[in-house]
Amino acid sequence: MKHSPRLVVALAALAAANLQAAPPARVEIAYQMLRNGSHVADVVTRLEHDGKSYVLTEAWQGRGIFSLLGEAKRTSRGSVAASGLVPEAFLDERRGSAWGEALFDWRAKVLTMRHKGESHQTPLAEPVQDRLSVLFGFAFAFPATNPFTLYSTDGRGVSTNVYDLAGRAPLTTPAGEFATLKIAKRRDRPDDRTTEIWLAVDRYLLPLKVVVTEQDGERLEQIAARLSLAPAP
Repeated sequence: MKHSPRLVVALAALAAANLQAAPPARVEIAYQMLRNGSHVADVVTRLEHDGKSYVLTEAWQGRGIFSLLGEAKRTSRGSVAASGLVPEAFLDERRGSAWGEALFDWRAKVLTMRHKGESHQTPLAEPVQDRLSVLFGFAFAFPATNPFTLYSTDGRGVSTNVYDLAGRAPLTTPAGEFATLKIAKRRDRPDDRTTEIWLAVDRYLLPLKVVVTEQDGERLEQIAARLSLAPAP
């Protein structure tokens, strides 16, 4: 894809700005999870970092009939580098037990994944993220090309997705109105799900909205209901 000079300059400016201004030491975003428009869960994601290391936690609590599924929690730990977040460990817990886990050995370039008690390894040939760090990594470093490729794991395998910069767009959420930068995942096959992500332009490119649309039309929407930014104590 040929990039316009204006787009390249805009991407470079975003990347430079994020290298100079990382988000505050503590960030908390409360989201509403909607399924085909119905509020099915509340999600709270917390980011803590000191410029060298980070911890991301995400807690899910179902609403109504979905509360019977119990709570879920995800945790990502790692380091902060000029290239962004570098995960070292990811854990996905459901109903109090490990559902998925990923351990990143960057020195040996080996990724160990565990899912429901089964374990396997694969080479770390690319800058792989996990399900949490892939979303919050934009706040520390934004890709300088368009399109760009993201590699991520949830403990079962590694997915490869190509994203396009869809441009700036105003966004109204329960947390307020924001100027956002929208990115959208390319569909490699007609039966692929679509993924769209809205990043807050004046809030360190933090993720405010994520929409996943399945091939059958089912729509899952995660949208910010509350945003809290706090410096280190």
